[in-house]
Amino acid sequence: MPISNNNPAGPPDAARGALVWFRRDLRAFDHAALHHALRAGGPVHCVFVFDKPILAGLPRDDRRVAFLHASLAELAQELETLGGHLVVLHDDARDAIPALARQLNVAAVHAAEDYDPAAIARDSAVAAALQADGRTLHLHKDQVIFAKEEVLSRVGKPLSVFTPYKKSWLRRLEAEPEALAPWHVEPHAAAFAPGASPLPSLQDIGFAGADLAAVGIVPGMEGGAALFEAFQPHLADYGTARDYPELDATSRLSLHLRFGTVSIRHLVRTVMQLSARGQAGEGGATWLSELIWREFYQQILYFNPQVVEASFKPAYDRVAWETGAAADELFAAWCEGRTGFPLVDAAMVQLNTTGFMHNRLRMVTASFLCKDFGIDWRRGERYFALRLNDYELASNNGGWQWAASSGCDAQPFFRIFNPVTQSERFDKDGAFIRRYLPVLAALPSKQIHAPWLHGGVPGYPAPLVDHAEARQRTLERFEVVKGKAAEDVTASGEDAGV
Repeated sequence: MPISNNNPAGPPDAARGALVWFRRDLRAFDHAALHHALRAGGPVHCVFVFDKPILAGLPRDDRRVAFLHASLAELAQELETLGGHLVVLHDDARDAIPALARQLNVAAVHAAEDYDPAAIARDSAVAAALQADGRTLHLHKDQVIFAKEEVLSRVGKPLSVFTPYKKSWLRRLEAEPEALAPWHVEPHAAAFAPGASPLPSLQDIGFAGADLAAVGIVPGMEGGAALFEAFQPHLADYGTARDYPELDATSRLSLHLRFGTVSIRHLVRTVMQLSARGQAGEGGATWLSELIWREFYQQILYFNPQVVEASFKPAYDRVAWETGAAADELFAAWCEGRTGFPLVDAAMVQLNTTGFMHNRLRMVTASFLCKDFGIDWRRGERYFALRLNDYELASNNGGWQWAASSGCDAQPFFRIFNPVTQSERFDKDGAFIRRYLPVLAALPSKQIHAPWLHGGVPGYPAPLVDHAEARQRTLERFEVVKGKAAEDVTASGEDAGV
């Protein structure tokens, strides 16, 4: 294989130096690829590619591209203080990386390992081109604590149920605490290749920019550090407060984890230290579980790349979803926040206007699309992929398949969220609904969750579906998979005895 996943002491011709290819690791601290490239000796060059195939089809005001651009400006400045500089290209990375490596005559390219199928294919192509030139691509684990075969069942098979995965993950960390050790980036100017490279403007790469401050986003390493610092005093309450969308009780770090402006090792190490000192409470354990869920879904995607388009449980691809003009109209209403169910609509307005959606509401809205409207989870997954600032394929796909009951360790198909009950429980006084649906702001708290039961509100739609009837249709729709869930788990090689 042309790709090396090892952490080499250095190539034989180390004097030629190396190229560090930044991707989802936009920071200049605790950085595995930088660490190993510097350790190998020789001049170290740094590059980021605005990858044209990835950018194609994104809206011109995409916040994620604006976040990337601002984070790169900060990263470039930090690398300059270390004596280096950042080359930023707008190209197809499959061509650009081998060409730049050839131009610089480096011996190796170092990058953080990625587990998305498209990224794996891209890296294989780059590695082959580099190998043809006598160079090597070294990939380093960086965006997760444990990857691929590092967390398996006792019989050495991938796990597809979260609780056994979590137990195995924690057991591995207990045996291997050095997995949390930071990869130091030594500020030694002679190790970096000097130079200066301009950062192309957003307009140069075909984007118009977005007002990140208007939606409370501070990009880059500084933004990630500030969020984590602000979250720590509230960590102990996270376990209960996280379910209420009106409360600002979550860390909001998912966007920074997505682009690597924070270090996952630092986050896990800190929460475990706080827990050891009795300062994290039950909330600390719950937040750690959420970080482990993220790695669980990364592992699922790595071992099961077919889930990008197909159900994790193959039997669930038999489900006949609604199609045609009527389904398209319902899907548009869901996207635009006009289903007639206030909590669902408020959540979709939050997504469309800010790029953020509270995790509880991701479950509610996904369940509603699949089990009230009967629309294929893939349509909703693609819409979230377009709108979410923190979109990450593994987590987004895993969450949608969980809601649709087609995924690993998913909720059973007969458990169907009631959007009114969810609203009454998690937005009791209607504060969240009032924030995003001002047309309902004057309603008393007892009426705001189901305004149609109290005569309705001018300017707000009546419900597009009867939940009780939709629930019955869903149960009938899923008749084709009855008795298949246990078979699917057995076929996946699950080791329930972990």
